[in-house]
Amino acid sequence: MNVLVFIILLLLFSGIFFLLGYILSDKIKEKKRKEALKSAEDIISEAKREAEHIKEEARREARDTLDRMRIEFEKETRSVKKDLQHRERRIMEKENALDRKSELLGKKEQELYRRERELQQRERAVRAKEERYTQLIEEQTKKLEEISGMTREEAKQMLISSLENEARREAAQLIREIKEKAKEEAEKEAKRIISEAIQRCATDHVVETTVSVIDLPNDDMKGRIIGREGRNIRTFETLTGVEVIVDDTPEAVTISSFDPIRREIARIALEKLIKDGRIHPARIEEVVEKTKKEMEEIIRNVGEETALELGIPDLHPEIKKLLGRLKYRTSYGQNVLLHSKEVAYLAGIMAGELKLDVLTAKRAGLLHDIGKALDQHHEGTHALIGADILRRYGEDPVVVNAVAAHHEEVEPESPIAVLIQAADAISGSRPGARRETLEAYIKRVEKLEEIASSFDGVGKAYAMQAGREIRIIVEPDRVSDEDLSTLASEIAEKIQRELRYPGQIKVTVIREKRAVEYAK
Repeated sequence: MNVLVFIILLLLFSGIFFLLGYILSDKIKEKKRKEALKSAEDIISEAKREAEHIKEEARREARDTLDRMRIEFEKETRSVKKDLQHRERRIMEKENALDRKSELLGKKEQELYRRERELQQRERAVRAKEERYTQLIEEQTKKLEEISGMTREEAKQMLISSLENEARREAAQLIREIKEKAKEEAEKEAKRIISEAIQRCATDHVVETTVSVIDLPNDDMKGRIIGREGRNIRTFETLTGVEVIVDDTPEAVTISSFDPIRREIARIALEKLIKDGRIHPARIEEVVEKTKKEMEEIIRNVGEETALELGIPDLHPEIKKLLGRLKYRTSYGQNVLLHSKEVAYLAGIMAGELKLDVLTAKRAGLLHDIGKALDQHHEGTHALIGADILRRYGEDPVVVNAVAAHHEEVEPESPIAVLIQAADAISGSRPGARRETLEAYIKRVEKLEEIASSFDGVGKAYAMQAGREIRIIVEPDRVSDEDLSTLASEIAEKIQRELRYPGQIKVTVIREKRAVEYAK
């Protein structure tokens, strides 16, 4: 019974609490709804205020922009209006100027018309006078022909012939004077430049041969060099391409070869074998192969040192190798590398005096005989071979032409090419630079005199200064003073065509006429 009452009371209280909770929840919801409505109203009113503020700001900015645009428009309008007014004034001024010019042209046209009438009248008067003068000239000409006994054409030809002969004499005299003056000044300047270049250039010179002599510690070494049944000397000659001469010369053998590099390799290799003492085919092959590699390194170093010495470090590596090979090449007994360096120095000094490119001149001078490093293996002259090599390795066309033209096989295209010809002649023709046999010298001098004597009017010809000058005495009755320059040029051209010689040959033509009378 108590439990039932408890349950009933519990249910009753639960219903009461549920009812109270429902009523309280409903009030809370109503309160929240009212607060939300109020908050929404506040937000709406705030949004309206902000919208009004933004609208006001937009109106203000629009008014400012409109005012600024109106001011700019008015400013541009004033500028355009001012420009239009300026152009209008210029157009009016031009119209006024055109009116004035038109008026002036009208006046000039009237003046020209008046002058034209005057000129026509003068022309008629001149024509009448011309006809009268022509008639008088014809009458006088007929009288002159009757008096002189010559026709007009004959007199004209006589006058033309006289004038032509006089003009030729005057032209020949003028040409001779100009040539003599130019030659005198050119020779004076050339002598100064060349003498200064020679004074400032000092290089060593050596004379090479085609054989090398190797000293031996004793004569027993000759047998070891020859080897059993000659196998050592045959192996050595086969590997080096030289000829080893073992004769009765005490404590010495000779290496002979026209290839200077092969001869140098053989010399170094043989000296190493003699010093080592082990001489047999296997050792010979080893030493020769090692010496060849050392020689390649020496050649490369010589080329690089030469380029650095002359201040030309940007040469192609293959060109440097060819320069190194020139150290072992000779021409007329003159070392080609030393000759090339001397030509480079001389060309550089002369280029500096003439305000030309010194570096290009030195480069062309150093490389002018580069073809001699390969001319034994190629067809053609060393000048053209060298030019082809330099062209292949991208050298300056001025340098290529200077190399090709230094023996006049092609035409020089720049002053540098002419300088190289002069420097090469100076280096090759100085006393002691090149060896020449007595027979070759005599033949060259005789040929020189023979060429000079082959021209008409030449009485005597004498080779002088060791063949550096030829003096020619002409017959005065057959050769005039005006013909001397022409004869000298023709003889010089024939010498250039038919003779080969280092340096240059001076051609001097002398004409002398003597008048002799006896007083009795």
